[in-house]
Amino acid sequence: MSDTLQITEKDNLGILTFNRPDVFNSFNKELALAVQKALGDYANDPSVRAIMLTGNGKAFCAGQDLQEAIADNGLEIEQIVDEHYNPIIKQLRSIEKPIIAAVNGVAAGAGANIALACDVVIATESASFIQAFSKIGLVPDSGGTFTLPRIIGFGKASALMMLGDKVSATEAEQMGMIYKVVSDNSFIEEAEKVAQKLANMPTKGLAYTKHLLNQSFVSTLHEQLELEKEFQFKATETYDYKEGVNAFIEKRKPEFKGE
Repeated sequence: MSDTLQITEKDNLGILTFNRPDVFNSFNKELALAVQKALGDYANDPSVRAIMLTGNGKAFCAGQDLQEAIADNGLEIEQIVDEHYNPIIKQLRSIEKPIIAAVNGVAAGAGANIALACDVVIATESASFIQAFSKIGLVPDSGGTFTLPRIIGFGKASALMMLGDKVSATEAEQMGMIYKVVSDNSFIEEAEKVAQKLANMPTKGLAYTKHLLNQSFVSTLHEQLELEKEFQFKATETYDYKEGVNAFIEKRKPEFKGE
C-alpha cells in the first residue's frame, strides 16, 4: 500500500483519494502505479459496485509531477504516458462499474483528463479545469484529445487546449463538460450521495450502458442499434432487471444486488 493514495470503502462504494496535497496531488510513478493497482482490485471485487476518485487538500490533481519528469535518472515523458496515464485511462473506460470523479479543486493537465474519462464528474464550485499542456510546450495526453472534443465540441476543445484557459466549475457545467457543480460546504456529502446512489443501482445494466457509450465513438448508427438490441437482451437476463420489474409491479423499492 502507498501513502500517496488513500483507499476506503463505504457500503458498496470504493473511494480512491489522491494524497500528495503538498504538490497539489500531482502524479509521480508511485501514485500512478498505486491507482492502477487499486482500480484493478476494485474491478474484480464484487462487493464494490462503484468507484469514486477525489483528492486531498486544495487540488484534485495538477497532472504530472514535473520534478520527476526532468530528474536526471527519471523516466522519459513518452514512458510516463505509456506506463502511467494510458493504463489508467483504459481502466477508467473499461471497468464494468460506474466511476465518479469528485473534483475538489484544480484539475490540470492529466488531472483534468483523468476526471473527464470518468462516467460522472461532480465538482465543487471553487474547482477549475485547465488543459495546461500548451503552457510548457506539450500536447494534451491522457485521452484529452479524444474525450474533450466529444464532450464540448471541436472548436471549444481546440481553443481550450491551445490557449490553456482556466475553466471554472460553473463554466464547465454550463458547457456540458461536467455533470454538476456543488457548493463547497456540501461538496463531499453531495458527491458521496451520487456515488452511493450509483453503487446501489443495477451494476450490470450500468456496465452495459458504459460499453455502449464507448462503442458509440466508433459505430455507425446501424451498428449501434444492433449493439443496443444485443445488450438490451443481456440486461433482461440479469437479476436486477427482474427485481426492478417486480418492485415496480409490487409498488416497493427495489433491492438491487449488482447481478
